[in-house]
Amino acid sequence: MKKLLICRHGKSFWGDASLTDHERPLAKRGLHDAPMMAKRAHSNHIIPEKILTSDALRAKMTAAFYLKSFEKLDISYEISPNLYMTSVKEHLNEVKKTSDKIDTLFIFGHNPTLTLLINSFGEKLDNLPTAAVFGFKFDVDHWKDITQENAAFWMYDYPKNLSTKTS
Repeated sequence: MKKLLICRHGKSFWGDASLTDHERPLAKRGLHDAPMMAKRAHSNHIIPEKILTSDALRAKMTAAFYLKSFEKLDISYEISPNLYMTSVKEHLNEVKKTSDKIDTLFIFGHNPTLTLLINSFGEKLDNLPTAAVFGFKFDVDHWKDITQENAAFWMYDYPKNLSTKTS
């Protein structure tokens, strides 16, 4: 069984026009929501074995809150430029490269690709909100074998949610 958690970065800061999109940090709301969501995942026993994040600053900052929340655990961490401004196919390629020793993978990235990735696994979602987490379980032993056919909804949580939705 493989578990994939698709995590959108927290709300980003738009107040400095000199920054490129890639360099934008988290806004005040993102700095609040990202650690809250990491703690919520931890308290619900949704624990990564590996965190894979986009190399954009806001995604790395969001992932860092998860790393801190799980700091007493041995979590693999990787930064990938292939999760920034790329297609669903490229995101899937990154996920499928994950070692089969890893059963629970969190990826941190950006919309619209993350919403499209969720839709590609058969779930209808209009928009993955900032700092939201959407999870799937796949009845496979190898990451390379994940498909829509073996994807099952696991959980969905977002900052304004009052109770985590799980199956």
